[in-house]
Amino acid sequence: MLVGIPKEIKNHEYRVGMTPTSVREIVKHGHQVVIETNAGVGIGVADSDYSTAGATILDSAAEIFAKADMLIKVKEPQAVERAMLREGQILYTYLHLAPDPTQTKDLVESGATCVAYETVTSAYGGLPLLAPMSKVAGRMSIQAGAYCLEQPHGGMGMLLGGVPGVDPAKVVILGAGVVGTHACHIAVGMGADVWVLDNNPISIEKHWQQFGRSTNSVFSTADALEQHVLSADLVIGGVLIPGAEAPKLITKEMVKNMKPGSVIVDVAIDQGGCCETSRATTHADPTYVVDDVVHYCVANMPGGVPRTSTYALNNVTLPFAIALANKGAKQAMLDDLHLRNGLNVHAGKITYREVAEELGYEYVDAGAALKQ
Repeated sequence: MLVGIPKEIKNHEYRVGMTPTSVREIVKHGHQVVIETNAGVGIGVADSDYSTAGATILDSAAEIFAKADMLIKVKEPQAVERAMLREGQILYTYLHLAPDPTQTKDLVESGATCVAYETVTSAYGGLPLLAPMSKVAGRMSIQAGAYCLEQPHGGMGMLLGGVPGVDPAKVVILGAGVVGTHACHIAVGMGADVWVLDNNPISIEKHWQQFGRSTNSVFSTADALEQHVLSADLVIGGVLIPGAEAPKLITKEMVKNMKPGSVIVDVAIDQGGCCETSRATTHADPTYVVDDVVHYCVANMPGGVPRTSTYALNNVTLPFAIALANKGAKQAMLDDLHLRNGLNVHAGKITYREVAEELGYEYVDAGAALKQ
């Protein structure tokens, strides 16, 4: 199979779909790899490193899209990229389709087979291809929130951990999953007063076992949510419904009543955000203010630390990439339920239930679609 790696073009996105190590592994299995020139510059990798690993360097994304049987990316294809997709081509990347009807329409019309990292599952539970970036985003969320709390950046002028004799900031984390857990690690390390809300008793129990009295865990109800959000200095939105749009837990009315200069970091923005006043921002222009509350809603947070993110991502995406290349997309997914769960679009059909229901498409079971 001919595998293509285009350079990422989303705003301030410096990650790359494959590292030289991953390229060498794919080539070792008998496949060819073509990569766009300078695709790895953002992670400190030169074209010569890819050539040494066995890839062929091409001058443009158009050449990559025209030649490749399978495209491996990081972020969802932008409009100019979607226009180059063709019927039967495999696209293997993050998609986040539920809040993005325009992208979904283009992918359906392309006839391509689109496998989304964020819905691939594991025999051990969870979302193994989403988890590394959720870990990065969770850790970054506290850094970003601490920065935004500084008065020159729009915040109330509070140091996250305080100092002896002065209270630390109250950090409220919505969701005790991967994002929430890694946000906790950093927030606790910085000395914040950390509160974690979740509506899953098992998640709360796991959180207690891991963090004990260093944080405060609360069962999430409408009353608890409102009470803690309104008293927070920094709110981290780390909730997720796999493949579906994030629930809007923080209402416009709640934002109006939050402390002036407080901060919301909405990590769920890739899936539409968990705050009614959230809208996607970029690393170039990451924040905006609504009712005196600073909103940080960068849709590709891990792109800000591309070297760490790319290597962490490749550790989990490579085995599935090899399976797709070795067996072909249909057989690889028919053989592996967890990879098949990543199939969102195939041959003009929506094959992920939550996306179909969210956007009003007919849902076609992935297994049935692959056998047609």
